[in-house]
Formats: sequence, structure tokens, C-alpha cells
Amino acid sequence: MNNKTRKRIRVLGKILFILYVIFIVYFLIFSDWYGRTGEMQEYHYNLVLFKEIRRFWEYRDQVGFFAMFTNLFGNVIIFIPFGFFLPMASRYRSLLGTVFYSFGLSLCVETFQLFSRVGSFDVDDLLLNTIGGLAGYIIFVICAAIRRRHVTKKKKSKKRR
Repeated sequence: MNNKTRKRIRVLGKILFILYVIFIVYFLIFSDWYGRTGEMQEYHYNLVLFKEIRRFWEYRDQVGFFAMFTNLFGNVIIFIPFGFFLPMASRYRSLLGTVFYSFGLSLCVETFQLFSRVGSFDVDDLLLNTIGGLAGYIIFVICAAIRRRHVTKKKKSKKRR
């Protein structure tokens, strides 16, 4: 792959990354979902790891499938694009860096929710969001390997001609 194509991919990655961060900040902080409009009367927070995960899993029949799915899997799924676009938009493509920044963004959102009392601070969300960022990074690595293999095959076939 030539430098011009590489730069285009990086620019596209940066644009998608910025749009994704705008989306995630809006969705996690300002969206009308889950009563995020206005300040809550009684604020709830969780500082015990696995407490809410266990609660949603144990009481999945009472809270409903949608609430259980969005809490347990939604927190993972929403950070997958972050883990994918971050290394795509950056020259530094490390697993540790992606995990660190996924945790950092999640911590910023959770801290904002704690101080603004919009949403709720939950350490389980920190864990689930970070796992989502890690999953996105793994998907990025797999896609990059497939792309490299495809480019290598193309180059070999051109040399044979």
C-alpha cells in the first residue's frame, strides 16, 4: 500500500473517530434514554466491582431482557468502535494504549455522570466499556491482518505477470 492510500485511510479513521466520540458523549451523557434528561432526585452510584453485573444477571427475568442486554452487552458494544477507530486514526497502535484510552474515556464519562448527577457512576460500566474497547482493538488487528494478506497476494500476483 502506498503512502497516499495510507494517509487517506488514516484521515478517514480520524474523521470516523471524531464522529464516534461526539456520538458517544451525546449518547452517554445527553440522550433521553434511561432518564438522562435533568438531574435525578436520588442519585445512585456503584463502587463495588461486579455488583450491578451480578444484579442484572440474577434478576434478568424481573428487569426484562432489554434492560439486562443494554446494561451488560450495550456497555461493551458501545465501546467497540472506539477500540477499532483509535488505532486506525493513530500512528500508535498498541493494545495497552487502546485499553488505557478506553478506560480513560469511560472514566471521564462516569465521572461527569457522578458530578452532574445525570446517569449514574458505576465501576462495572468502566469494566464493560474497557472490554468493549479491547474487543474493538482485536477486531482492528484481525481486519488489518486480512488487509495485509490481501495486499501481499495482490503484489505477488502482479510480480508473476
